[in-house]
Order: sequence, then C-alpha cells, then structure tokens
Amino acid sequence: MIHFVGAGPGAPDLITLRGADLLKKTDCIIYAGSLVNPALLEYTKPGCRIHNSAIMTLEEVIDVMKEMEAAGMDTVRLHTGDASLYGAIREQMDLLDELGIAYDDTPGVSSFSGAAAALRAEYTLPGVSQSVVITRMAGRTPVPEKESLASFAVHDSTMVIFLSTGLLEDVSRELIAGGRGADDPAAIVYKATWPDEKVVYCTIGTLAEAARRENVTKTALILIGGFLNEGYERSRLYDPGFTTEFREAVK
Repeated sequence: MIHFVGAGPGAPDLITLRGADLLKKTDCIIYAGSLVNPALLEYTKPGCRIHNSAIMTLEEVIDVMKEMEAAGMDTVRLHTGDASLYGAIREQMDLLDELGIAYDDTPGVSSFSGAAAALRAEYTLPGVSQSVVITRMAGRTPVPEKESLASFAVHDSTMVIFLSTGLLEDVSRELIAGGRGADDPAAIVYKATWPDEKVVYCTIGTLAEAARRENVTKTALILIGGFLNEGYERSRLYDPGFTTEFREAVK
C-alpha cells in the first residue's frame, strides 16, 4: 500500500496523528527533499528505506513504489504541507491506478495555515475579506490566463501566493496592475513553523526590496490583504445582540 502523507508546514509536531503513526510503521519513505523537516524522518523504525524525491524523477519514484509493493511492503510518500496544494500527487495517483496499486491520502496542515499562525492573523475578517485566494506567479510552470495575479487582485480579497519568492518584482507589478496599491500591506513568511521561521512585514511595492534585505530567496509565502491592517468589524456570531441556534440575543 502507498500512503500519501502531508508532513505539515514544518514543525515535526504539526504532522497529524495519523501521519505520524504511518511514518512509524512504514517500510519505506519517499520524502520531498528540503521542503520536509528532516526531524520527521526520526519517527521511522530501524531498517526503513528512505529516498529523497528532490533528486528523483516521477518515473523513479514510481519504480520505488512498485518495488516495495512487489515485496509486500508499505511506502509513505511524504509531501510538504498538504499534498493537495502544489503537491504534484495527481500524476502519481494516476500511474498507481494504471498499475493497480492501492493508495490512500492523509491530509496535512498547509503552510498557508502555518503562515497565518506565524503572523498571528485571521485571513477572513468581517468587513475586510471573506475569501482567500491561494495562487502562484507564472514561472516555469504556466498559470492559466484567467488566473493571473492581476485578475485575482481585482477582487481585493486575501491572497496567499505560493512558489513566487524569486519573482517578487513581477508579483508587485501584477498586483498593482490588478488595482492593488503599492502601499497596500503585505508580508513574507519564510519557513513558517520551522525553527528558523522569519516574518517580514512590508508593502506590495516593497516586496522584492524586503526579501533582499532579509535574504529570503525561497521557501516563503507572500501574504496580501487588508487582514494585515488593524481595522475590522466584530463577529456577529459572538455579539450579545445576535440570536443563534444556541442562545438568545441579549435585549
């Protein structure tokens, strides 16, 4: 059996209980290189085979899975954060389907949740934004034209931008082209929940400058939106004047 497991955002104790249990029992781990905290590999039992997929092709990953399956052994495919976001798991699952190899998927805590924790922030604030756009800048992997940063920026919602730390000048340009202001708030969160986590507050116009100053070149998320400001409306859910299914409003 192949177990796809989300490693969580970085801190080894932020993997799920199920994910940790699978790591302890498995015969083989194929992990996503430097994106996965190596401390997670310490969960493994003696004799567990460990492969770094950063130096492997898709075909080589599948070959290891086939070998382990033929030997009647379990494999954990350990992805960073939650594998459903930029994890390239669909192509692996499709090949496993073709081979008739069984698999399951254990979700993980995404790095965008880890970034919010690092910022001590809430992405969805009443009166500010009730939507979160998770996206990336077009690079070697293209982005559909209708999903450009500029097109999303028009909505003025919270934005979490993955895989774009090396393209920050382009990020700023696209966001401004979509109607965001150069002075609008932004933040860069480097390696959220890792021991060397770093939070950098800046503006949309100073993203590239802030990253250079702090020597952040990769493994970071870009956060955009009014949730980084102080103003917002109080939640109706806990307003004493608001009736819910469980309590009456205070008159």
